[in-house]
Amino acid sequence: MFFSKKKKELEPKVSLDKLQGEIEQEIWDDLTKDLSLTPHLKEEIKKLVKERAREELQKELKDRYAELREEKVEIPPPEEKKKEEVMYPRLSLDVRIQHIILMVSTIILIITGLPIKFHELAWAKFFFSAIGGLQVSRILHRVGAAGLIGIALYHLLFLAFSKEGREIFKELLPRKKDLKDLWIMLNYFIGRKRERAKFGKFTYVEKFDYWAVYWGMVVMVLSGLILWFLGTALKIFPKFIADIAKEAHSDEATLATLAIIIWHFYNAHLNPEKFPMNWSWLNGKISEEDMKKEHFLEWVKIREEEEKEIETKKAEEGKFKEQRGENIL
Repeated sequence: MFFSKKKKELEPKVSLDKLQGEIEQEIWDDLTKDLSLTPHLKEEIKKLVKERAREELQKELKDRYAELREEKVEIPPPEEKKKEEVMYPRLSLDVRIQHIILMVSTIILIITGLPIKFHELAWAKFFFSAIGGLQVSRILHRVGAAGLIGIALYHLLFLAFSKEGREIFKELLPRKKDLKDLWIMLNYFIGRKRERAKFGKFTYVEKFDYWAVYWGMVVMVLSGLILWFLGTALKIFPKFIADIAKEAHSDEATLATLAIIIWHFYNAHLNPEKFPMNWSWLNGKISEEDMKKEHFLEWVKIREEEEKEIETKKAEEGKFKEQRGENIL
């Protein structure tokens, strides 16, 4: 076949007339190669060429159509819309502000207090020279102490006189379940249990954090006030009370600093599951995934309350429709 010698691919933009003309020219060149023809013979051959070109074109179109039907066109699946992450309230604005004030006050106390404790070391001397002297460090330390005392007193009022505070206090009370949860988690960590303990609003770690802070605050505030107003304290108490206060304040400060850096920072922020930080202290929210994992019992409680609210609304809507129907009748 003449056309099979040089098969042409069909393109959508090429007209059939042009393609047929190309086929005719190809067949004509093959037939008249090295031949001298009379005008009459040329006309006859041209007719044959047109017929042959039409046949070849029709055959090519049929073959191409069959190829297209056999080809499997893969249609990419529609992009799935990402589900919005469900968030649950974790800390109210009031609690977050309290935490921030506590955090800032504690950082000031640590930064200015440790150099006083270790004032003979080179790095402490450098610190004093950088901020303007030992007296400046003492003033800043007392500013941090005022913030700590202020937020401690406010928190006591918050616990006593606000509904949220009373509910939080009840949840933070130690229970037998905390010991069971601790035992379950210890076995989980060493691979003896496959599932983690199921926690409520606060885990035993968070409860320890809370009560450790307030035990430390009692010691720090009382001993700090004695040292702050030493002259007045010596008029009321014997000197050994002031000596005890000095040692207690110094040692408790060191313990609190280590507890914050090693215990609290790791559990709340540096833990690989939370790194670089737990954002709840800023936005007051927790994702549903974290809620199920860390506070499963609280999540169940919230879901049950939501379902009750939905059922109550449906019941109220049903009653409203019934009353409306009776009024119409």
